[in-house]
Amino acid sequence: MHSNEKGLTYREAGVDIDAGNKAVELMKDAVKGTYTDGVVGDLGGFGGLYSLAKFSMEEPLLVSGTDGVGTKLRLAIMMDKHDTIGQDCVAMSVNDILVQGALPLFFLDYIAVGKLNPEQVATIVGGVARACEESGCALLGGETAEMAGFYGDGDYDVAGFAVGLVDKPKVITGASIKSGDILLGLPSSGLHSNGFSLVRKIVFDHKHMDLHDQVPEFGKSLGEELLTPTRLYPKAIVPLLDKGWIKGMVHVTGGGFYENIPRILPNSLAARVNADAWPVLPVFKKLQEWGGVDTKEMYRTFNMGIGMIMVVSPEDKDALIADLQARGERVHEIGVIIERTDKPVIMEGRDFHD
Repeated sequence: MHSNEKGLTYREAGVDIDAGNKAVELMKDAVKGTYTDGVVGDLGGFGGLYSLAKFSMEEPLLVSGTDGVGTKLRLAIMMDKHDTIGQDCVAMSVNDILVQGALPLFFLDYIAVGKLNPEQVATIVGGVARACEESGCALLGGETAEMAGFYGDGDYDVAGFAVGLVDKPKVITGASIKSGDILLGLPSSGLHSNGFSLVRKIVFDHKHMDLHDQVPEFGKSLGEELLTPTRLYPKAIVPLLDKGWIKGMVHVTGGGFYENIPRILPNSLAARVNADAWPVLPVFKKLQEWGGVDTKEMYRTFNMGIGMIMVVSPEDKDALIADLQARGERVHEIGVIIERTDKPVIMEGRDFHD
């Protein structure tokens, strides 16, 4: 190579290190704002450090969970709205570890982009940070990967990893559930982050709608409704964990009621769920109407307005409901545990014919 010839650079190959550094600078304050007293060190290390010294437990267990946002991301990209998708990412993992009785400690995020836009990445991470703060966990670290030639310009993916802590004698497994126990449901905020392949099929391919279309039943545009972030449940659930009331919990995600409830039930038991026991949100009613979707298919795809289910004994039900209501939480009694004779989940009410 002649001395006057200029060699190729990483930036010309599609990776802009300076843009990455700018993104880190823009998100730094938001990340630090999530730090709890367990965080050791500062931003920028090769790994995040977290101290467990303050916890006094008989047999401490770490509980981990990971998830992404799925095809809901496509709607965020189409709307050019990136400030809430981070909450979806946090909620999907944090809610999962909460189900086993774990106190969320820290969260890690991973963002892969086609071309790094520092302001866009900082907006995404800002949503992650706000959700971490609300969940009481630290955003301990993360990675932003610029993958030119793999993702198109403007495209990105987000994934998250949550770690929590629980004392082994207090792990919530569902093993103690018995016939006669009660199912209590906490409302969802909307679709959360599941079923969006069906949602997109309905609204785009079947109804040929635009995300900016106003839907009177929603009181907002279609896109705004569909991008409603997944609800975070730690504030509602964490104060209950030391009470010993909760025998089992279900995070109602992909697979809806039919796939998620059996995950915590002993093989000899079933759940009888009354679908008339809570109000179905307008978004589910309209999607079912627009797509002509069978009721059973709706309840095996979406949360239908219930995002978290707790199983409690009849003796503890009133105390748990009173505790939640005293903190401004809404809760619905949605069913009962019965002896299993056939299927693990029996849906009743509405137009079910299980």
